[in-house]
Amino acid sequence: MPSSSSRITAVTRRKLFDSIALSGLSWSGRLEEPDFLGRIYDLSELPSTDTRYRDAAGDIWQHRVNNPQDWEDDWVFTDSRFGLMHGDDEVVLAFLAEMLHPVVRTNEAEAALLLKAFNEALARDGYELHASDWISGHAIYGWRRLGAFHGTTPELRLSERPLTDPDVLQEHLNRIRAGLVADPPAAISSCKNLIESLFKIILDRSEVSYSRSDDIPDLYRKVADLLALNAEAVPESARASQTSQKILRTLVTTVNSLSELRNELGIGHGQSRRSGALARHARLALNATVTIAEFVLDTWQTRLESGAVEIGRTQ
Repeated sequence: MPSSSSRITAVTRRKLFDSIALSGLSWSGRLEEPDFLGRIYDLSELPSTDTRYRDAAGDIWQHRVNNPQDWEDDWVFTDSRFGLMHGDDEVVLAFLAEMLHPVVRTNEAEAALLLKAFNEALARDGYELHASDWISGHAIYGWRRLGAFHGTTPELRLSERPLTDPDVLQEHLNRIRAGLVADPPAAISSCKNLIESLFKIILDRSEVSYSRSDDIPDLYRKVADLLALNAEAVPESARASQTSQKILRTLVTTVNSLSELRNELGIGHGQSRRSGALARHARLALNATVTIAEFVLDTWQTRLESGAVEIGRTQ
């Protein structure tokens, strides 16, 4: 397994453990808890908290198998012997990956549910679980560090935005995450699709029409007009206003370039030859996408709150 540091914060760890509890799924899956933990730890080398038993294997069996009500279901997360709350990152990551192992969890829908929750939390601290191997058609999970400036699940705070269906954008983010290293052309195409979806969502919410043939630059011009992006300026500073205009023009160029990058290196038009896209191209597309999406979402939210733009109509 890859080495790790101490990047996973206490906040993220608590969120991970809470997500397990809220799922209603047993962390040990189909195994009894001593058997599950024995796949990760040498229980014979860990001390017992019960003087009647020589090691951790004995007291866990007594209090969670023989008398399962003795300890709470989430006892392992705060038991210092296992290092899940305060130990190295690799301890937490190994525990989460083992929860998804096909020997532990045979229900693939349950594994998918947990994987989604785990990766959403881990991405904030720069990690993700991924299928590193396969056995009898079932994934075995490992972990890796994320390789983009914004991470592979950028902090767009979709749940806090005035979006009727944030899952549309989240699905694009998930595809980018899955393909950033493993499938750069697909990640680039998903970046373009995320921006296109975002622009259409904003236009739809304000009942601004567009045609099916409108591409990203066309959609951006309509969004820019709706949100008065061309009027964005710094009050009481003409020079700063001019600089702001330059940045906005660069943003338009970035949108155009993102579309061109997708056409050249992505997978959207049935290319006759293998794409030359590499992970660094996908990271470039991702970082540009996040910069554009954050700016447009922040501006849209500000315009809505000020009343300059309203749901269903524009002013």
